[in-house]
Amino acid sequence: MIESTDNGVILTVRVIPRAATSGVAGMRADALLVRLHAPPVEGAANAELIEVIASALKVPKRAVTIASGERSRVKRVRVAGIDEVTAELRLSGT
Repeated sequence: MIESTDNGVILTVRVIPRAATSGVAGMRADALLVRLHAPPVEGAANAELIEVIASALKVPKRAVTIASGERSRVKRVRVAGIDEVTAELRLSGT
């Protein structure tokens, strides 16, 4: 789910669009489960995913980018400026 890189981490994320509320909702099949209120059209869900991940990890939105899977429910999200241990602690507290 969380891989260390030279300047941060990469998260494997499974997205559920059009949910009632947005937020991190635990784990599913070795991926972080994130519910998003936005529909998956015109990048709305991806933009909301970046906001939710940034908020959960307490990093600026500019530190979060989608590395792969922009059009898929399973994505790899790169987060700069955070280490694996800190990311795990912050995600377990949400």
